[in-house]
Amino acid sequence: MNSVAIPPLVVLAGGLGTRISEETDVRPKPMVEIGGQPILWHIMKIYAHYGVKDFFIALGYKGESIKRYFRDFQLLSGSIALKLKTGELARLESALEAEDWNVGLIETGTNTQTGGRVLRIQPHLPSGTFMLTYGDGVADIDLPALLAFHRAHGKLATITAVKPPARFGAIVFEDQRVACFSEKPIGGEGWINGGFMVLEPGALKFLEHGDASNLEAQGLENLARAGELMAYKHHGFWQCMDTLRDKLYLQDLWARNAASWKVWA
Repeated sequence: MNSVAIPPLVVLAGGLGTRISEETDVRPKPMVEIGGQPILWHIMKIYAHYGVKDFFIALGYKGESIKRYFRDFQLLSGSIALKLKTGELARLESALEAEDWNVGLIETGTNTQTGGRVLRIQPHLPSGTFMLTYGDGVADIDLPALLAFHRAHGKLATITAVKPPARFGAIVFEDQRVACFSEKPIGGEGWINGGFMVLEPGALKFLEHGDASNLEAQGLENLARAGELMAYKHHGFWQCMDTLRDKLYLQDLWARNAASWKVWA
């Protein structure tokens, strides 16, 4: 375990997830499962691997589903014994190791914008630096290196820049001859904000419209214009879960034991 203390994590988990409506009609996108566990759990496991124990989840659309998951986490992860007459429950064994996590499940409103959700969580955060990410993306990111980069430049905010994988397979040419078809993503579409952000409390002053504040279009843009936003370039694995195709891709990686984001033992 790295000795660098990673700050607490805020996860944006309140959006509608309309582009993966096949799944989100009945659950919020962070609760869509990969390998039998919600992608939210996978994200938290990445941070927990580096020592994070304090998590703050910004709830919105179908947030009660996330509350039930954490309330019943141990109960539903293994075998139980139930006395029907009294309703007494006993956990016989767990399929998952108990996580030493402190999880704040904060209602931030169904229609609140991303920046507004962060503002609503701010009163619950300890003072100082905090991490922020989206509830639908995983990566094999080196969090201590990200934090060191943030602290070295001294600005108010750092985003992790990634090159998204191409959405379709590619033809591999040798001159004009088709050598093969590659199902794996090749290249990318330019650098984008992949989440995995680090913020100082002062960064939130750039969110000027309360619940209507959009983190990306307003907060990060304002920080960039003020010269207070830096980008940590991540060259490793990164994948978001925008569509059903993305979900099936992540599921396939997990099933083949090829999930690069599984940095934990």
